[in-house]
Amino acid sequence: MPKVKVEKKRKSLNGVVKQGIMFNKDFGQHILKNPMIITAMLDKAGLRPTDVALEIGPGTGNLTMQLLNQVKRVVACEIDTRLVAELQKRVQGTPAQQKLQILVGDALKTDLPFFDICIANIPYQISSPLVFKLLLHRPFFRCAVLMFQLEFAQRLIAKPGDKLYCRLSVNTQLLARVDMLMKVGKNNFRPPPKVESAVVRIEPRNPPPPINYTEWDGLTRILFTRKNKTLGSTFRQTAVLASLEKNYKVHCSLHNIEMSDDFNIKEKVEDILTKIEADQRRARVMDIDDFMGILHAFNAEGIHFS
Repeated sequence: MPKVKVEKKRKSLNGVVKQGIMFNKDFGQHILKNPMIITAMLDKAGLRPTDVALEIGPGTGNLTMQLLNQVKRVVACEIDTRLVAELQKRVQGTPAQQKLQILVGDALKTDLPFFDICIANIPYQISSPLVFKLLLHRPFFRCAVLMFQLEFAQRLIAKPGDKLYCRLSVNTQLLARVDMLMKVGKNNFRPPPKVESAVVRIEPRNPPPPINYTEWDGLTRILFTRKNKTLGSTFRQTAVLASLEKNYKVHCSLHNIEMSDDFNIKEKVEDILTKIEADQRRARVMDIDDFMGILHAFNAEGIHFS
C-alpha cells in the first residue's frame, strides 16, 4: 500500500501554526483575512494617490498589498522578523517593492516618520499607548482607521454618563474626533481572537486645544481613579494632597512666592472647588469643558498636575 503523508500540526506555548506561519500570541497576531473588511477600511480612510500611509503590524500583508495600490508610499512597522520576510517576498520583483518601507521593531519604541494617514489592525495589547503615541505625533496626520477590541473601541467613543466612560474616553476626545465605523466578528481573523472587534476612525484636532496635555493627563488620572466619587472626596485623599502640595511648593519657588507658615493645601483645594461649585461633581458625568474649567481654576491658583 502507498504511504499516506500526514502533516502534523506543530504546537507551541506562544503560537498557533497556520499555513506555514506560527502566529505569536505574545505579539497579539491575528491576521485579518476577510478581503471585504479590508476594502471597507480602505474606503473609509479617504485615501489619496499622494498619501504616505503608515501601517502598524502588517502581518502577512493582506491589507498592505491593497494599500500599496492606492497611495504613494507605505511605511509598515512590524516587530516579527518572520513576517517581515513574508511581506518582502510578496512585493519582491513588483512595482510595489519601491513603494514599501519596512520598519522592523516595536511600534511603541520606534520613531515614526511623517505620514498622512494610518491604517492598521493593531495588536490589541498595545491599543492605548499606541493611540496616544499617534495623537501626540508631529507633524499632524489627517486620520487613522484602526481595528481594536470592541470594548476598547466603545470606551474611545463613550460619552459622559455612559458605563464605559473613562479617562481613555475624555483624553482621546480632547485630542481627536472619534467615530465607530463597523463591528467585526471573530471569524474574520486567522486565528480567531477570543473577543469581538471594531474599526474606529480617529481624526486629530488640528490645531490642538490650547491646553498643556501633561497637566490635563495628570488631572484626569486623579479624577478617574474614583470616577463615581465626588471631586471633594477625591481631592481629600492624602496621596493626592501630598502631590499637589509638592507641585505648589515648586510653583512658589519658581515664581518667588513666599508661602505662609500656616499654609494648608487641603484648605486651598477646598476653597478652589467651592469657588467653582465643583465639590459635589463626579468625573463620570463631566465633559471636556468641565475638566478644562477645573484645570484652569487650579492652575490660576498655582496648583499644577504635572
